[in-house]
Amino acid sequence: MTVTVGEKAPDFELKDNHGRTVRLADYRGHKNVVLLFYPFAFTGVCTGELCALRDELPTFVNDDTQLLAVSNDSIHTLRVFAEQEGLEYPLLSDFWPHGEVSRVYGVFAEDKGCAVRGTFIIDKEGVVRWSVVNDLPDARDLNEYVTALGQL
Repeated sequence: MTVTVGEKAPDFELKDNHGRTVRLADYRGHKNVVLLFYPFAFTGVCTGELCALRDELPTFVNDDTQLLAVSNDSIHTLRVFAEQEGLEYPLLSDFWPHGEVSRVYGVFAEDKGCAVRGTFIIDKEGVVRWSVVNDLPDARDLNEYVTALGQL
């Protein structure tokens, strides 16, 4: 079951593409969070979505907002992917236990072994204020994130 709007966002702790520990709770009281789950690094739709975010980075990483992108890839894969694509925001590894955080958020596809395209806008109090979940081949609309953030 997917986390729903109005619920407290489940906390988590994951390693980023540099091996640093990132906790959702660290942003509580300080920043809104755009929590984005994507299937795999180096795939067409995922690369397109993450590069579109890169190209609009000041909208998603600033004094009020932090973008956190989560996949089931290893931190090593994510490091190379970020370097290759010039991604300067945290890519978090939900590799082991495999898909644990993706499952908690209700976006893990057991039959595929990866997360589907789920995005959760979480306010500074840690409450989910907007979400969208798309199937693997369906890219998300970046403008919807901007609109949702503007309503916080």
